[in-house]
Amino acid sequence: MNNAPYLIPASAVVAEEEIKKSRFITYLAHTPGIENAKAFVAEIKAKHADARHNCWAFVAGRPEDSMSWGFSDDGEPSGTAGKPILAQLTGSGVGEITAVVTRYYGGIRLGTGGLVKAYGGGVQQALTQLVTNEKAITVQFTVSCEYPHIALIESILASHNAVQVNTEFSHNVVMTVEVDARNADQIAEEIVNRSRGQVSIAGLNNNQ
Repeated sequence: MNNAPYLIPASAVVAEEEIKKSRFITYLAHTPGIENAKAFVAEIKAKHADARHNCWAFVAGRPEDSMSWGFSDDGEPSGTAGKPILAQLTGSGVGEITAVVTRYYGGIRLGTGGLVKAYGGGVQQALTQLVTNEKAITVQFTVSCEYPHIALIESILASHNAVQVNTEFSHNVVMTVEVDARNADQIAEEIVNRSRGQVSIAGLNNNQ
């Protein structure tokens, strides 16, 4: 599993241009997961039901995870729309993103090369306007300890910017913490070592 952070869209983008009397409108949106990506495509298709084509592509997860990619030419000649759109998205290094390019036909054929340039170019232009955030990959695990160890654990968690999601107090203390996945094993090891093994960790897979 890749624990490195990646970029995701901070907000939606709409870009429009006219090429040989055809109107192209490019939409970019943050869509975490394939279901959200498909829902966004359906939303734009419904909004522009009168358009000749609503071509699209998505990268619904990590940028490099091809299992989360999808695309469609939506009636344009094969390979002239969906693939050029997807190529721009995968080349951007941004994840959880969907692009839909709506085309209102203007009566002048663009040819296959012209279509590739129009669809790919529209997404390329929209991407220049895109603002992104970094998505950190986090994991949760539980820490069980006696009351005297609370201060030590909270100090270690604070030094690593870890978040206490939940704390239960009974005969002992059970904390659920959320940490950057890249540092999870190191934080857990530090807690165990500094408590001289008197604190137990659960829910952390070493194959993260």
